[in-house]
Amino acid sequence: MTDRPVTRDSPDGARSSVLAVRAAALGRVRALRADVAGMVEASRDSNADDEHDPDGATIAFERAQADALARDAAAQVEEADAALARLDAGTYGVCEDCGQQIAAGRLEARPTARTCVTCAARR
Repeated sequence: MTDRPVTRDSPDGARSSVLAVRAAALGRVRALRADVAGMVEASRDSNADDEHDPDGATIAFERAQADALARDAAAQVEEADAALARLDAGTYGVCEDCGQQIAAGRLEARPTARTCVTCAARR
C-alpha cells in the first residue's frame, strides 16, 4: 500500500494501490497455473491409484484446489482492471449501489471496492 490515503481525490495513490493488488493477483495466477501444469505433467505417465489411497488427498483434489485458487486470483485481476477503469472514468470511490463516496479506510483496505460498507453489508 501507499502512505497516502486512497481516495477518489488522490487518484495517483489509488492507482498505485490497485496496480499492486493486480500485480500480486497476477503473480498468484501464474504460479498456480504452473502448479496445475506441473501436477498434470507429473501424473501423466503415472499409474498411481490415488483415488483409493487412504493416506492423503487425491491428485485430482489437489489439481482442483489449485485451479480454484487460480480462478479466484484471475477474478481479482479482473476486479483490479475494473477499478482502474473506474479511476479513468472518474467514478472510483463512488458506491455503485447508493452513489455515496466510499470511505477512504475501506479503499485503503480494499482498493478494488465497488461499494460502501453499508451497501456491502446488505449484499
